[in-house]
Amino acid sequence: MNKQQKQEQVQYIADKFKKAKSVIFANYRGLNVAEVTELRQKLSRADTTMKVIKNRLAKRALKELSVEGLDSHFTGPTAMAASEVDPVLPAKILVNFAKDHEVLEIKAGYMDGRVLDLATIITLANLPSREELLSRALSSMLAPATNVTMALAAIPRGLVNVINAIKDTKQ
Repeated sequence: MNKQQKQEQVQYIADKFKKAKSVIFANYRGLNVAEVTELRQKLSRADTTMKVIKNRLAKRALKELSVEGLDSHFTGPTAMAASEVDPVLPAKILVNFAKDHEVLEIKAGYMDGRVLDLATIITLANLPSREELLSRALSSMLAPATNVTMALAAIPRGLVNVINAIKDTKQ
């Protein structure tokens, strides 16, 4: 790799860090080509990119961005998964993939200016999906209106029940 290619790689990594909502680093050593292809396809379907990066170039890019705390995780083969759409998707996909392929080792992550350790990434992966969270929020917002509607509907229903009871007693 010549100097210009290295500079392009450093710029690519720096751009991913700037644009991505989350970035996860993993050691993919031990995965065969078919497994890596399967992982890339799963990530791609979720609008997440995965790129194998050189540790030295990643350290240089992070130094340019003044990101600290990740240098110790750049040992061995490193793959970088980044999403510009949903911050939870890379974590979900990599954690689920690591359950089935134990050789995949999640090293660390970065989101919203914070370095993420493995425990935080697993917690992030276990969060409900965006759609489920939106559904829960919507049902919470609609609950008061539904309760008021039910209460208002109970008044005429109660009146009808009282009238029917009076009618039954008079017959």
